[in-house]
Amino acid sequence: MTSTTEPVEPLSVWQLSETTLLRFATAGSVDDGKSTLVGRLLHDSKSVLTDQLEAVERASASRGQDAPDLALLTDGLRAEREQGITIDVAYRYFATPRRRFILADTPGHVQYTRNMVTGASTAELTVILVDARNGVVEQTRRHAAIAALLRVPHVVLAVNKMDLVDYQESVFAAIAEEFTAYATELGVPEVTAIPISALEGDNVVEASAVMDWYGGPTVLEHLETVPVSHDLAHCHARLPVQYVIRPQTAEHPDYRGYAGQIAAGTFRVGDEVTVLPSGRTSKVSAIDVLGEPVDAAWTPQSVTLLLEDDIDVSRGDLIVPSEDAPATSQDVEATVCHVADAPLTVGHRVLIKHGTRTVKAIVKDIPARLTLDDLSLHPHPGQLVANDIGRVKIRTAEPLPADSYADSRRTGSFILIDPSDGTTLTAGMVGESFAAPEPVKDAADDDGWDF
Repeated sequence: MTSTTEPVEPLSVWQLSETTLLRFATAGSVDDGKSTLVGRLLHDSKSVLTDQLEAVERASASRGQDAPDLALLTDGLRAEREQGITIDVAYRYFATPRRRFILADTPGHVQYTRNMVTGASTAELTVILVDARNGVVEQTRRHAAIAALLRVPHVVLAVNKMDLVDYQESVFAAIAEEFTAYATELGVPEVTAIPISALEGDNVVEASAVMDWYGGPTVLEHLETVPVSHDLAHCHARLPVQYVIRPQTAEHPDYRGYAGQIAAGTFRVGDEVTVLPSGRTSKVSAIDVLGEPVDAAWTPQSVTLLLEDDIDVSRGDLIVPSEDAPATSQDVEATVCHVADAPLTVGHRVLIKHGTRTVKAIVKDIPARLTLDDLSLHPHPGQLVANDIGRVKIRTAEPLPADSYADSRRTGSFILIDPSDGTTLTAGMVGESFAAPEPVKDAADDDGWDF
């Protein structure tokens, strides 16, 4: 299936302001066709500029290909083009009359799973691709687990390369059933399965003429219509302080404002607030947005709060409503995905970055590591290696006001940093994991597997 490349009228600023924004990520195993799907999506939705398409056509011709390789629209690194794989996360921005999109095309190789964590961490939807010839493989399960762990509310299973299995409905149905059962065990709230051929364009933007047995939406139709329920304005109000503004000028001799981006919720003039971790309280006396006073501000606005009392507030503090303050603790228990090449071990001294605050910490225990095959927990592995998912207990040098990740993806997340060189070690989610997995196996019941 092909599509025309006739120019369309670009959306006006007014039209874009009237559409909603969807952040989504693609994931899948090696050679499942993620970049080709993204390229087809951009091409068939008329989101590719003429010079970009011409560059892809030239690059494809130089490699002896008769037709443009649409994967090159996202695979821009030299190593990616030479090897025909995706290595880094590629972000693309496009829009249709119904919605604006920020797309993260993530790698499929297991050693780049950490990149998938980065790409999906802010996504409201994840498209997980499966090669119709191979079905659900270990990397498919890994990506589904990460999507569930990151609390991505919508998951699309795109069964790709249907043209290579003669567009058989039975192949699609078997894969969709297996994946949905696995995702349900993980606690994924919604799975939408779509049979596609990214290479031919079937069910990507236009409905397929050869899969009349499928009556659901195309990939783009689903992206345009899926409910975007990431309105954080009604969540727990949280403002991580990024900077303290003290002009000390003749015009503003006593001005003292606390600037930052509201992570969630709404602040209003007159609200009683608490500054954490100190626990000092005050009231919001004024709110400035872009230098202008307002009565209220909400996420994701960048604001400056002024308080009635002259209390000690500095970068890294968290301003919250007094009646809705999170607990502060030096003991953090979390589910993590280890992203560094060097292992994370018990006793590891690290820096933990939570919001705008960074403090010293030590890994006190690694209670379990997740086994992706059956979602059981392997007890006390002693360490986590690259791409492992597990549970950790961390002791911090100073109290941290952390929400549960289930309540707030912004203030319930953190990263662990190597203090010696600044390398990011681990991405963490405070509180319980994505589902109620199998109980931790007793050592006496260990089946002998050496993880």
